[in-house]
Amino acid sequence: MTSAPDKQRAAAAIAYREGDGAPRVVAKGRGIVADTIIERARASGVYVHESRELLALLMQIDLDSHIPPQLYIVVAELLAWLYHLEDAEKSAPTLNA
Repeated sequence: MTSAPDKQRAAAAIAYREGDGAPRVVAKGRGIVADTIIERARASGVYVHESRELLALLMQIDLDSHIPPQLYIVVAELLAWLYHLEDAEKSAPTLNA
């Protein structure tokens, strides 16, 4: 008999600091903890990306541990896309009301 899949919300946060070898998992959790991670990210202006596959992999990594080399490409592509969005947002003309 198989159990029903866990429908509880989950979240993980990664951070990269210049000089680090790779991004680190700085927060992760389910339920209320996940909701708090997402709320704090949004309140701080941090983009929240939804990917069940990436989340499942990040949830397996210990807190404050670097992501493994197998995730470098996918995380690098995500970060490059986010930096591109930030640059586009900064250079977009503003309308004065």
